[in-house]
Amino acid sequence: MRISVAADSLDGVAEQVVTALRERGHEVVPHGALSAEERDDWAWASESAARDVSEGRADQAVVCCWTGTGASIAANKVPGVRAALCVDAYTADGARKWNDANVLAISLRLTSAVMLEEILDAWLAGLPSTDSVDQANVAHLGEI
Repeated sequence: MRISVAADSLDGVAEQVVTALRERGHEVVPHGALSAEERDDWAWASESAARDVSEGRADQAVVCCWTGTGASIAANKVPGVRAALCVDAYTADGARKWNDANVLAISLRLTSAVMLEEILDAWLAGLPSTDSVDQANVAHLGEI
């Protein structure tokens, strides 16, 4: 899978996200502080990764900032993106299952190396729900 990754700094687990995804066999497209050619501010970096998903250059994205909130907000401004700020594996699994989230947002401040591995495992193993109610909710997001 091709996954865009954006971070506004190299603090916390920013570089570990890239390493962990590559170790799982994914192609990583770096943005922001992870790319020498790009602006590293959270709004710009997260938008770049989200646009990769929206425009079909990536299957999914992971966006990171100090709290994860700004990265999530920026990514969600891009049409077709459903970004979820996840702090644990349960939240990541639910975001994939019930929300068909295609962008994972994480906090560089709060996410430990161990939690990152658990979050990524749950996120990457997660599949969208086949329940008609869940699918109707996700479809409605496109109408809002």
